[in-house]
Amino acid sequence: QVQLVESGGGLVQAGGSLRLSCAASGRTFSSYSMGWFRQAPGKEREFVAAISWKPGLTYYADSVKGRFTISRDNAKSTAYLQMNSLKSEETDVYYCGATARASQLAGDYTYWGQGTQVTVSS
Repeated sequence: QVQLVESGGGLVQAGGSLRLSCAASGRTFSSYSMGWFRQAPGKEREFVAAISWKPGLTYYADSVKGRFTISRDNAKSTAYLQMNSLKSEETDVYYCGATARASQLAGDYTYWGQGTQVTVSS
């Protein structure tokens, strides 16, 4: 079992920045690939970024490339999502997930956190 807890969400103006954290406990964090997704009410969970357990491998949705950065600190069992130049349409609940192999598909993730709300005001 892996337990995930997101934090760092909040209210920010358009063009601003937030850094989300995903703290993991349970099984060895370093053996999991981590992903960030976002979801609006009534919509499917949308891929944002993923980072492999293999060093140096990261993946991004086209819509966030150049603005968002995913990273991980295995010593702290924590994954991060640095979000810059936020847009109002990116207001969503952001979730982190853990999976054996990095994927852009939400269904490939075994464990999920409870989500953290990000609100971008225009």
